[in-house]
Amino acid sequence: MLCADTSFLFSLYGHDTHTEDALALLSKAAQPLLLSALNTYELGNALRFAECRGLLISGTASERLEALAEDQAAGRWRLSDISLPDILTEAGRLSASHTLTGGHRSFDILHVAHARLAEPKRFLSFDQNQLLLAKKVNLRCN
Repeated sequence: MLCADTSFLFSLYGHDTHTEDALALLSKAAQPLLLSALNTYELGNALRFAECRGLLISGTASERLEALAEDQAAGRWRLSDISLPDILTEAGRLSASHTLTGGHRSFDILHVAHARLAEPKRFLSFDQNQLLLAKKVNLRCN
């Protein structure tokens, strides 16, 4: 099982400079992704925000979210059953231990907290600061 953050998912579904790398990582792994409800919320908002700013063509956000739903139905990813309160508890611990020295953003910490609880084979991200945090808490990355 693999966990990913939203930067990785945006590369898969929004198509950016990391899209080829994201596809290559997934094809090598040949494993489904485990996503939290936070991932699906943040990806939806990121796609709509990109469309609002003119970075995606009108209607693209809806199309990409449909592709996400199709991929779930096909078993390419599944929704985690780790509870939001458990993720928040772990995120609070990580924030207290690492934000003052590493400058980590809330959603980045939440994704790392989810991955810590899920214990994936790898954590996938293109956010370098988030990868530093993930490595500090002993997650195997990309």
